Amino acid sequence: MVLLSTDLTARIRTAFRARVSGDPTGAPDWVRDIARVGTGPGWFEPDGVVWRVHGDLSTLIGGVAALLGQGAHPLALAGVQRHSAYREDPWKRLAGTARWLVVTTFGSAELAAREAARVRGMHRRVRGTTDDGRPYSAGEPDLLRWVHLAFTDAFLAAHAAVGRDMSRFGPRWADAYVGEWARSAQALGAVDLPTTESELAEALAEYAPVLEPVPAELLAFLSAPPGLSLPERVVYSGLSGGAALLVSPTIAPLAGVPGRDGRGLPDRGQLTVSRLQLRAMSLALGASSPSEQAARWRLGLGPAPDWAA
Repeated sequence: MVLLSTDLTARIRTAFRARVSGDPTGAPDWVRDIARVGTGPGWFEPDGVVWRVHGDLSTLIGGVAALLGQGAHPLALAGVQRHSAYREDPWKRLAGTARWLVVTTFGSAELAAREAARVRGMHRRVRGTTDDGRPYSAGEPDLLRWVHLAFTDAFLAAHAAVGRDMSRFGPRWADAYVGEWARSAQALGAVDLPTTESELAEALAEYAPVLEPVPAELLAFLSAPPGLSLPERVVYSGLSGGAALLVSPTIAPLAGVPGRDGRGLPDRGQLTVSRLQLRAMSLALGASSPSEQAARWRLGLGPAPDWAA
């Protein structure tokens, strides 16, 4: 029975990591580069607040909430719709977003700078005009700022609601996260970034006049992405249900979700379901991701990853 359980856990771990990384092994070259490129710490302190937040499975819920936020800005949405194949291959899009997050979080300073240069190059190609004549460019500082704000707010809210305990970082850990993670967006060209949780909320609210309702097509897509097996659909439903309760009050009405101002007793029940799902997944997947394992090995803080053994 133990052997069967171990085998099942291993299969779940392999399938999940392959799904989110876009690589059958769960450790594509960009994960392996976290171990192989550079020797010292990266942009963020090992085991610091950014490592803790981005190494937590709460990012799965935060990621859904973040995409709802990105979809509320018509110019950000135009860039995604016209320059990516997220409808045809949503998992490739997910892997691309995960790559930026984990490489800049866990990679060496050299690797993080290289990744930032790669993303800036991609952004230079994402430009055009919306159907109503508004120009957009993914490299435009204000648009970069919006995407950063939406993602930072979503990851912060998700971790605060369903993530691991942060008490060892003190009562102002959220301010530390906002301030430190700003470095990643600055490397892409974003400016005037918030450094505290309150500044983050104010910055999001300032965008209200330019935001628009998230298109029904995108809402349907995010509620049930194609290609999921039945067990995956059950898990995803719990994650997306939690995300709907964590969206910023600025964005929630535009996305047709309750957001953080709409939690009653049933909503708290949904967050409990989401939290329990993440705990179960953590037991199956292990305490840390392949990216964090690679970083620890590079820094001499942990054993070699399975792929390097």
